[in-house]
Amino acid sequence: MVENPTGLEYWSVLGLEPGADAVALKRAFREQARRWHPDLNGSDPVAEERFKKVNEAYAVLSDPRKRRAWEEGLASGGDIGADDPFASGFPDFEAYLDRLFGRVPAGGDYGEPLDFRSDHADRAPAAAPTDAGEGRWRDSSPAVGRGDVATTAPPPPPPVVAASDEETLLNLTPEQALEGTRVELELADGLVVEVNTPALAGDGWRLRLAGVTAGGGDHFLQLRVRTEEGLRIDGLRVLYPLELAPADAVLGCQVVVPTLEGAVRLRVPAGSSSGRLLRLRGRGLRDGERRGDQLVEVRIVVPTNLDEAEQALYRRLQQLAEERDDGSVAADR
Repeated sequence: MVENPTGLEYWSVLGLEPGADAVALKRAFREQARRWHPDLNGSDPVAEERFKKVNEAYAVLSDPRKRRAWEEGLASGGDIGADDPFASGFPDFEAYLDRLFGRVPAGGDYGEPLDFRSDHADRAPAAAPTDAGEGRWRDSSPAVGRGDVATTAPPPPPPVVAASDEETLLNLTPEQALEGTRVELELADGLVVEVNTPALAGDGWRLRLAGVTAGGGDHFLQLRVRTEEGLRIDGLRVLYPLELAPADAVLGCQVVVPTLEGAVRLRVPAGSSSGRLLRLRGRGLRDGERRGDQLVEVRIVVPTNLDEAEQALYRRLQQLAEERDDGSVAADR
């Protein structure tokens, strides 16, 4: 594909890869038009100019003849886009989309339709090049005052980057999670932002930094608050997963578990199933007079490599369980 003489890359303006299909083209245009429409940007002149470029890009890429001429380098953006459809102002955004996609009849209460599908190249251009050289233009309308005034065409705006969300894993110590801390985060485009994490944060929290990525996407901070012993911090509480063999969970046992202040011995009651929580009072984080607890979650781990004797014992347990269930069914009858 030959880039058009103005240097304006329409695909980049819409944040698309060259050759995107019609569905992606329409979706990208709708997103960029909503983002840059002057009504939604407080009449920002930069937004107005960007909105016009988005409109021009869609007008060319959605029209097979114009797109072919642009790709072959036979016409510049100005030649294809014809005169400025927004010279008299910008319509309401929703009305603009309705008219553009043909959702209301022409001649509604907001003027004539902005027909981007029609052949605008057949209309008389609003401006024509002078003999002064490339980049110099003169007004083709009747001269006013002392005659034509040569002006320099403004440079095109930078390409619009498609918005995308990003995520970073941030490791915190229990003390940083408890009190909150300030961290510097460097984004993918080199931008450095300062973030204050909230007090009493927990492992697994996600903090959202709205609109800071290239293209206006969000950046998420995934907090990781864990100790080397496997303790997870959640506010003032401490969580610990305790893995048990099936026999220990059935018969009960005593185990040693880590805490923030050292290891302690814990008694696991008989008949403990996976998911059962055992509480160690006062073994969590301290915040002034407040003190959290530590919760120990039972997780039964089934062995995978059993010898013949162990397999025989499990088969016998299975048979006993089946016999017990059959006896219960017979008694119910």
